[in-house]
Amino acid sequence: MSIFAQSFESQVAIITGGSRGIGKAIASLLAASGADVVIVGRGREQAQATADEIAANSGQKALAYALDVADFEQAQEMAKQIKVDFGRIDILVNNAGITRDNIIMRLDESDWDEVLDINLKGTFNCSKAVIRTMMKQRYGRIINITSVSGQAGQVGQTNYSAAKAGMIGLTKALAREVASRNITVNAVAPGFIPTNLTEDLPAELTEHILGVTPMGRMGTPEEVAFAAVFLASQQASYITGQVIGVDGGMVMM
Repeated sequence: MSIFAQSFESQVAIITGGSRGIGKAIASLLAASGADVVIVGRGREQAQATADEIAANSGQKALAYALDVADFEQAQEMAKQIKVDFGRIDILVNNAGITRDNIIMRLDESDWDEVLDINLKGTFNCSKAVIRTMMKQRYGRIINITSVSGQAGQVGQTNYSAAKAGMIGLTKALAREVASRNITVNAVAPGFIPTNLTEDLPAELTEHILGVTPMGRMGTPEEVAFAAVFLASQQASYITGQVIGVDGGMVMM
C-alpha cells in the first residue's frame, strides 16, 4: 500500500544512477508506492541486482538498463525501448552523477568535462529522450537531483558545483516550457548524505560540513527519497520549477 494519498499504480518511473545510494532509495520508495521502475546504471550487473531486489520486495515490475547518460544516442534508444516494454513513461529521476574533486589550479580538463557530461549533459540527454512521450500523454514528472554545491558552491568542486547549478537552471527553464502539458519539473538539493560520492571525503571536511549544518548530522538517502517521491506525486501537481533542499538547514534561500 502506498504511503502517499494516491498510489503510483500503473505509472512507470525511470531512475538514473538507480543502482545504489539515493537513486536506489528513490526507486525502492516509488516501487513500494505502486510504480513499475527502470533502474538505469552504467554497470548492467549492479543495476540488475538492484532491480531484482526491488521487484522481490515490492511485487512491482523492475527492469535494469545499462546506459552511459552522457551518450545522447544511448539515452534516445533507452527511452524507445522503455516505451516498447511498458507502453508509457510517467516519471524521470535524473540522479546519475559523479565527482572529480580538486582545486581549480590542479583540476584537469578531463575532470571538468566528465563531471559536466554526466551530471549536466546527462540530465539534458535523458530529459530530451522522454519529453515527447510525456507531452503526448499530457502528463509527466521530472525530478533532478542537484546539490547544495550547486546553490552555494564548494571549495574543490568548481566542476561539480557548475554542473549542479546548471541542473537548477535547466529545471527552471524546462518547467516553463512544459507546464501547459501537465508536466512538472523540479529539483531536490541534498546536503551531506553518506553515499559512494561522499565516502572518501577527508575527515576535516566532513567535520566542517557538519559544523555548518544547523541540524548537526548527516541526512539519509531515504530522507532525500521522500522529497523526490512527493514531487512525483499527484499531491505536488501545482509545484514546478522549484528546488527543495534536503540539507539539514545548510543552505537557506
